[in-house]
Amino acid sequence: MVPLSYTVDLKGLDELSARELYDLLRMRVDVFVVEQNCPYPELDGKDIDALHLRLMDGGELLGSTRILKPYGEQHPAKIGRVVVSPAHRGKRLGDALMKESVAACEKLFPENPVALSAQAHLRRFYESFGFVKTSEEYLEDGIPHIDMVRQLATRPA
Repeated sequence: MVPLSYTVDLKGLDELSARELYDLLRMRVDVFVVEQNCPYPELDGKDIDALHLRLMDGGELLGSTRILKPYGEQHPAKIGRVVVSPAHRGKRLGDALMKESVAACEKLFPENPVALSAQAHLRRFYESFGFVKTSEEYLEDGIPHIDMVRQLATRPA
């Protein structure tokens, strides 16, 4: 299937309008809390300093990720809250989200690796973007997860 056309934006929390923030949080709660039947603290305080990458079709939110800035040299940037709108699944938007998120991390934090906490059943998906497993499986909010890291892109000498 050909991916849906989309635009990408990357905003801090204070740059999102009230409606944009509402749409973002609603999609995350609809998928992670309701659909996956996983009550967890969605409002965890990390959104305040995060960057929010959104795939948009006009005013419609197709998917998003949350990018946490590295907290020091050698520490990774972190991609999380990877979510595609249920109305737009099967259109390869997960691939687009990860491609755009990794590219944003490499542009903004070129000296830092990129990490994520992956739902274990998505390991191969994240491996296709260069992430490698760095932990044993563990439960996070009742769902099996693994830690994964993507090392720095190889740079020409």
